[in-house]
Amino acid sequence: MKTSHPPPTAQNDTLDFAPLAGARQLFLTSTSKAVTPFGGLASFIAWLRQIGFPDRAARELPFSYASPNAIPIVHTFTAFLLSVVVGASRFAHCDWLRFDSALHAMLGFKRFPGDDTILRFFARFTQGHVEAFFRPLFRWLLALLKPPAEGFTLDLDSTIFAREGSQEGAAKGYNPQRPGRKSHHPLLAVLAEAPFVLHAWLRSGNTASGRGVCAFLKEAFAQMPEGWRLRCLRADSGFFDQTLLAMLEEHAVPYIIVARMTTALKGRLHSAALVWRDLGKGYAVSSFTLRLHGWSDTRRFVVVREREREDKSAVGRRLIDVPGYTFRVWVTNRTEDPATLWRDYNGRATTLATHRGVEERHARRRLLHAQVFCHRSGDALRHFRV
Repeated sequence: MKTSHPPPTAQNDTLDFAPLAGARQLFLTSTSKAVTPFGGLASFIAWLRQIGFPDRAARELPFSYASPNAIPIVHTFTAFLLSVVVGASRFAHCDWLRFDSALHAMLGFKRFPGDDTILRFFARFTQGHVEAFFRPLFRWLLALLKPPAEGFTLDLDSTIFAREGSQEGAAKGYNPQRPGRKSHHPLLAVLAEAPFVLHAWLRSGNTASGRGVCAFLKEAFAQMPEGWRLRCLRADSGFFDQTLLAMLEEHAVPYIIVARMTTALKGRLHSAALVWRDLGKGYAVSSFTLRLHGWSDTRRFVVVREREREDKSAVGRRLIDVPGYTFRVWVTNRTEDPATLWRDYNGRATTLATHRGVEERHARRRLLHAQVFCHRSGDALRHFRV
């Protein structure tokens, strides 16, 4: 006796969808049949359409194709952008999207460019083209952001892009993912509330975190629209440097930066003169002023002390002279109480190192690749694998 299985019922989540290009109206719905692995791009495509990305990108592109049979140039650029968002790390990966008719319908593209077309598109870019296209496009995107009333928080960070083979600028350096392999070490300035990469430098893998940070920040500040202000700048111990602190104070930028544990700081942490305020649950906070060797001035430090427990891993540095506790120290020019500053720094969650969840971390890394490319397209073209 044969039994027949009832057909799967469609979920009641059909919605109208306007493609990125063209006037054809679509209806999106979910189904048990495997139609496309890129259905999640629908929200990203809808956002590009809402902000008028195709028209703006077409207006800023510094060259065009004369052939009437050529794929529209803005379609080629959009195809590359979507490829990076879904995880492409070399031009050949752009063909992942080339034969997905459902995705093409959402985009409204009659023809989807192959990897050779995208490669030839970027091969036409000179440094002048880079400045003429990406700078105006970036300023337009930045103007779409609505700054908070108190100003944006700017998070400084660096991350590691592991590389294979011999790519320009890749060098052996600190690489926890693939020790001993070549990498790039980008420097990032992220507007935390957006989140949005305000500025990025693509650097060799053997570059220290804070190298060139003052020049980098001057470029980042210059890109901020007139009238914008920064509520605070936050950074880890890789940026604990007298030159940077002096620059931030000169520009009147409030900052919280993780302090590097020098001998003088360690000595001050177990000083009997330090007054601690208990916060409960094994935490206590304090603050003090100190002028380190080579510094031009005395600065304020805030410290969080955490009691080590068997049921919880303590965060921070252990000191031989103070067993049973770990310490975290920040240097700051802000005047709030230490507990407030500690909680503020803990909100530094827009960088790759502090994102929770593997899938979320991978998604943000892919978006970061796209944004770094847009900031430094000349360099990124050389490191994007062919």
